[in-house]
Amino acid sequence: MRDVMAIRTATAMFTGLDFLYGGGHGHTTLRHYFRHEVLPLLRASYSEKVGTALFAAAAEIAAVLGWTAYDIGDHALAHRYFVSGLRLTQVIDDRLMGSTILATMSHQANYLGQTARAAQLARAALEGGRGQATPRANAIFTAHEARALSSAQDVAGASRAMNEAERFFEKAASAEDPDYLAYVDEAEIIGEISHCFRDLKRPIESMRFAEQAGAQTGPQYARTLGFCRMVLAQSQFLNGDLENAVATATLAVDEGESLQSARFVRYVEDFQREVSDHSSAPAVRALNDRVTLARAELEE
Repeated sequence: MRDVMAIRTATAMFTGLDFLYGGGHGHTTLRHYFRHEVLPLLRASYSEKVGTALFAAAAEIAAVLGWTAYDIGDHALAHRYFVSGLRLTQVIDDRLMGSTILATMSHQANYLGQTARAAQLARAALEGGRGQATPRANAIFTAHEARALSSAQDVAGASRAMNEAERFFEKAASAEDPDYLAYVDEAEIIGEISHCFRDLKRPIESMRFAEQAGAQTGPQYARTLGFCRMVLAQSQFLNGDLENAVATATLAVDEGESLQSARFVRYVEDFQREVSDHSSAPAVRALNDRVTLARAELEE
């Protein structure tokens, strides 16, 4: 089982790097590790117990690899590794991990504007995990469904899914979860809900949830904190508060300057576009200058 432990240790390390510094940190190394260290192990002979554990570990690290590719904007590569992870889960009938990957694919589809597909994938995660999924897993699956429905402006469906996600999470402590669901804490669910209200153009609710999520997000989840702050900034602007919106966005850029994440960059660019009609305002000019400087520093 030493090979399995080695893969799980690597998975934990690369997952931590991803959350703290973005997918660009370690993606190339992780891809090399997966291709040259993990895949060859799958071709060897093992007992059923060891083989099952090995395929499970390989599926988890494939999912992390797909996630880092998604975060740097290589969506075709991300999809390829998500599918690889799914196939590995099918070999050992690990429906919980398989459903977790489907939920991640839903997240990516929503990001790409494929709202119908995103909702379908989230529902497939819920259905596929039936009987194996824990309340914590179902909470994030349903939260991703809510994100997709909010993007599609399905107010009733999004409200239903948000309520279900909250109810599932209330029972999260009632079951033991795998390590790969450790990030699904209260801040994560609240943060997803803040995105939903932002997309539904309900800034008061979005600000409340984004502030709460930001306050509860641990420092090890620096990228998530950056997202929460940018959603808060967008919601403040949507609520007519340009000054505080720009201040919040500036804080996000300052604190997120080390993130190698195409997704974080998009949050910032979306905000810049939203406030572009106020480009002559000193605070907006200062933010734009700060973003330009941050990009230059990141490329050095």
